[in-house]
Amino acid sequence: MNNYNSAVTPELQLSIEQFYYREARLLDGRQYQTWLGLVDPAISYSMPGRGNPMVNNREHGNEAMISVERELEGLDSDGLPIRDEGFLVLSLRVERSFKMNAWAETPPARTRRIVGNIEITDVTGEQFFVLSNFHLFYARPGVPDSFYAGQRRDVLVRDGDHYKILKREIVMDMANANVPTLGLFL
Repeated sequence: MNNYNSAVTPELQLSIEQFYYREARLLDGRQYQTWLGLVDPAISYSMPGRGNPMVNNREHGNEAMISVERELEGLDSDGLPIRDEGFLVLSLRVERSFKMNAWAETPPARTRRIVGNIEITDVTGEQFFVLSNFHLFYARPGVPDSFYAGQRRDVLVRDGDHYKILKREIVMDMANANVPTLGLFL
């Protein structure tokens, strides 16, 4: 990925930031069906597990020694991803939100997403490689409030005057999964 890409104009940056702000508003407003319209049918939606590997002292002085990539466990490693979904599974999760027997989300959670550090790292044709950080507050009666934080690694594609999410990899920052659910749309 380039450190700087001349294709990243202030107008492009603003339009992609607006896309992410709208996405957060839709998810926090529980407008999951509308949010699904922001997703490309060919989506790859994943959340790698995150291990705590020992630091390899042979790599002393090299950034790879403490790289986040060494901690990720997913499709390309020996570990298992926490989530590995396509459009069909995301559609089923959206549909499930509106079923009478969706006990896990009755009453629905109150969420608030803050999305920031939106960086377009590369532009290739009509694909936009974007990193963003998020904080998510989660509150539900009878359950202690929780806080989620992480990074999203997205590939967006242009769809007319809008964007769709073609790929999303969510890298959670928690060391232990002590949150009520990882089934949220992040």
